[in-house]
Amino acid sequence: MSDLSTRLSQRIKQLRHEHDYSLDDLAALSSVSRASLSRLEKGEVSPTAEVLGKLCAVYKLPMSRLMSMVEDQFAPLVQAQDQTIWRDEDTGFTRTNISPPALALKGEVIRCTLQAGREISYDQPSLAGLEHHLIVEAGELEVNLDNQTYALKTGDCLRYQLHSASRFKTPPTCSATYLLVLI
Repeated sequence: MSDLSTRLSQRIKQLRHEHDYSLDDLAALSSVSRASLSRLEKGEVSPTAEVLGKLCAVYKLPMSRLMSMVEDQFAPLVQAQDQTIWRDEDTGFTRTNISPPALALKGEVIRCTLQAGREISYDQPSLAGLEHHLIVEAGELEVNLDNQTYALKTGDCLRYQLHSASRFKTPPTCSATYLLVLI
């Protein structure tokens, strides 16, 4: 397990304790099994994007904010080699915090890559109403928001406030790399 995954597991456990939730409480609130939560907190497994999304929804945190809680302190210059990369091998999803969140700043920029023929679904937003600007850098991406589907290609931008479930899907023959700007 990477150092980032270890710190993330520790932070997830710390959040549960800060909210005075038992593992059973958190399992009921997040729809993630108690056994999975226990293994995650012990650092036996790395969380998937979907599990992180469910936990962030319980704590009402954008996923990027959770990730920032386990990263080093704010620095004005974020060089490419210092950008945090997180991979979810189960879904073929890679997330790079290009401009990570900081307490003093509102916006953040994330580069996401979803392999061909893959899908990520979130039951609910981690923070309802958060402003998103999704710009496809390469490939094709289908995004489903509020029961409406958008087909995006290289150069397209989708702007939205997230209030409900969302799904991101790539066609079988094409991956997608996209920037996600959160405000």
